[in-house]
Amino acid sequence: MPRKRKAVEENAEEANQEIQPAAKITKVQEETIENAKLVKEEEATRLCPYLDTIDRGVLDFDFEKLCSVSLSHINVYACMVCGKYFQGRGTSTHAYTHALDTDHHLFLNLATLKFYCLPDNYEVIDPSLDDIKYVLKPIYTEDYIKKIDHNSKMCRAFDGTAYYSGFVGLNNIKANDYMNVILQALSHVPPLREYFLREENYAHLKRPPGDKMALLPQRFGELIRKLWNPKAFKAHVSPHEMLQAIVVCSEKKFQIIKQGDAHDFMLWFLNTLHIALNGTGKTSSSIIYRIFRGRMRQFTRKVLPVDATEEARRTLMETDEFSEKMNEIPFLSLAMDLPPPPLYLDEQLNSIIPQVPLAVLFAKFNGQSEKEYKTYNANFIKRFELIHLPEYLLITYNRFKKNQWFLEKNPTIVNFPISNVDLYDCLADDARAKHKYTTYDLISNVIHDGKPVTNQKGDRDLSVVDNGSYRVQTLHQGTGKWFELEDLHVKEILPQMITLAESYIQIWRLNRKKTRVERMGEDGETSVVNGPSNSDNANNLMASAPKAK
Repeated sequence: MPRKRKAVEENAEEANQEIQPAAKITKVQEETIENAKLVKEEEATRLCPYLDTIDRGVLDFDFEKLCSVSLSHINVYACMVCGKYFQGRGTSTHAYTHALDTDHHLFLNLATLKFYCLPDNYEVIDPSLDDIKYVLKPIYTEDYIKKIDHNSKMCRAFDGTAYYSGFVGLNNIKANDYMNVILQALSHVPPLREYFLREENYAHLKRPPGDKMALLPQRFGELIRKLWNPKAFKAHVSPHEMLQAIVVCSEKKFQIIKQGDAHDFMLWFLNTLHIALNGTGKTSSSIIYRIFRGRMRQFTRKVLPVDATEEARRTLMETDEFSEKMNEIPFLSLAMDLPPPPLYLDEQLNSIIPQVPLAVLFAKFNGQSEKEYKTYNANFIKRFELIHLPEYLLITYNRFKKNQWFLEKNPTIVNFPISNVDLYDCLADDARAKHKYTTYDLISNVIHDGKPVTNQKGDRDLSVVDNGSYRVQTLHQGTGKWFELEDLHVKEILPQMITLAESYIQIWRLNRKKTRVERMGEDGETSVVNGPSNSDNANNLMASAPKAK
């Protein structure tokens, strides 16, 4: 038995030795064939004869990715010759038919970023096509994002236009300028911009199936990346996809074809974006609340009856109904009440344009100034004081007031410095020690031009500012220059021009260069605005804040 087993093992070894060389030969042949195929494909891609037919001047990836024939959004390709979108690349698809009918051969898959030549149907790989991929989907590294605010060099678009990244026009499709100015202003808030420049920051967020709110952060991120693209083909962006997402998510409350209120849109957009990012009631739950959310104390007491005697007043003030109540409330925006405009004309029968320092408006939040607020069944007296200052402060000037017949606009000009506005006096006594930094610098200023007009039909819908237009003034961090953006128009302006217009919404950034103690040590003062004002009436703004009456 041992001899037979040994003979069998020897025969098996001899057979394996004969099989192994044959297997090696077969494997080598397969690898050679595969390598030959790869070389052939690479040669085919390098030798694609249609690369010179690409027309970058007609390429526009801002619009919705839909087939121009079937209106399908599945498997859409962009023709690199005419810029139109078509579905598929098989023999019975619209892209294939377009290639045969028009002799256009190069197509880009808008989802995979791969180029194909039709009707031959082979992939085209060439480094000269990378710029097209970058325009379709810009990618930013962390190092580039850190240096973006220190860059003072201008970019040059493919069409030859020189521009600063981030300072490009937004197309006004019909009446969406009230959306454009808010999107432009928010795109220049550095933490918000840095968050949405990196898609991985929010791509992992999960929303319920079919939830339309998931569109909002996705489209806003795409818009931010296009606005800050340093390698753009043109120096403007069409926010078509962003606006469509807004119309869908707001259930047509905000529309492209109808003028709206920029303040209402801003608050809706920030709150909805917070929810879409899975935000909760906590300040740290989303990037929106971390940047813009502050807190204040509200003191409320019911107005005593006018005909009550002094003794009755004292008795009522001790009751729960008329005693002062305090509650802490969060805020995303501070509403500033403008003084009413004068009713009479000047000596030349011209309208008097009133002016007011910003300090007078901020006195509303010093914890001492009181104001009466009317409701449908009672009147209340309220006063406010701030207990937490946000990193970026949103201010809205209440210019529009509804009455029984129409919507009025207050033309009061607000005088303010563009830097070093100190809000120390607006902080509650127990909150001052927690705030090392209390000064703010202006970074964006939204302006409304024109007068509001009610609907021509004479209905009672006074919620919309039907007339007028919006523009935004924004600071370029790298150069320190100010630019004004109005739809597609971008121009540099002097800082002195900022306070001359009817400001509606402003974004202020907390200045962390020096603590308040360091500033006061240098200036030798206790509470002033140290920055230069753009108006003589605004010098030492916060120092002139009136005390409670």
